[in-house]
Amino acid sequence: MKKMPLEQLHMKKLAEYGLQDMPPGCCDCRRYEPGETILREFEPIPWIGLVVNGRSKVYRTAANGKTLILCYYVSGGMIGDIEMMGSQSSALASMIAISPFECVTVEYMACLAELETNTVFLNRLGTSLSGKLVDTHISLVSAALHSCEQRLCSYILQASYRGVFSDVLTDAACSIGMSYRHLFRLLGQLCNDGVLEKRANGYRIKNMDLLVQRAEI
Repeated sequence: MKKMPLEQLHMKKLAEYGLQDMPPGCCDCRRYEPGETILREFEPIPWIGLVVNGRSKVYRTAANGKTLILCYYVSGGMIGDIEMMGSQSSALASMIAISPFECVTVEYMACLAELETNTVFLNRLGTSLSGKLVDTHISLVSAALHSCEQRLCSYILQASYRGVFSDVLTDAACSIGMSYRHLFRLLGQLCNDGVLEKRANGYRIKNMDLLVQRAEI
């Protein structure tokens, strides 16, 4: 992770949330490379983040070591909003960059009084929390009503980077809600159908249109 000085792009992002007049030293830019950890579950999170660009996955880890993917961020959204509103001092989930990832962070404890009276920020905060609730609802409906192939294709579309799906398959199976063996069979079928192509580093998306069609999104 690299901390960078704020540029015009970052000031514009702060302005979208009504935070362009925050005290000096409360905000900075953080850049992560693919595979870098942005948040660790149960570790302190004294800031909220405004996603500038990039993609990351958010997941929880069970006692048995298995992980469950909760959601993906793509070029927008807030980090740490749930923790802030729930007065949680530590992260409720882990977050890892799956592409070059950049966000503007705001150390909110130093300026909590300002944030609590900032109507622009509070409106954006409410929108962010509402969006995550809707995403959770959609995920539950998908798990209950969509076929395993639909869920897998949708997952691949979200998790792939530069056209390659390289997630740990046991974690993917847990997140989608199917056995590892069934997931492996479905990946083989998608390869046979010309949707994917097996590579040493994962599965390359060979036919994006067909993958989207199979996902029915």
